Amino acid sequence: MAYIDGFVIAVPTANKQAFIDHARHFDTIFLELGALRVIEGWGDDVPDGKLTDFRRAVQATPEETVAFSWVEWPDKATRDAGMKKMMEDPRMDPATPGNPPMPFDGKRMIFGGFEQVVEVKQP
Repeated sequence: MAYIDGFVIAVPTANKQAFIDHARHFDTIFLELGALRVIEGWGDDVPDGKLTDFRRAVQATPEETVAFSWVEWPDKATRDAGMKKMMEDPRMDPATPGNPPMPFDGKRMIFGGFEQVVEVKQP
């Protein structure tokens, strides 16, 4: 079964296109390093909760939209090797000339790796 990296971030709503451009640049590196697919989601129906919610989790302001993303890997070993290479790759550094700047506050990003335990899909 696959291994999943998940990310939740708050992005200034005015930076939507910059977020898309940033994702298009960096997500291809995930694929190059072994990921099966990368999904980037822009918040459309993200309700406020009574106890907690996505917006509170990333301390989103009214001027920000929550983005939810995940990277699907064939297994954890491929993910671990790919992420190690990615962290060493100069194309990942927003300070490297030619790389798009980070259009969000990375300090408020929530992320984690998940072992897939169930998959249900159409036949």
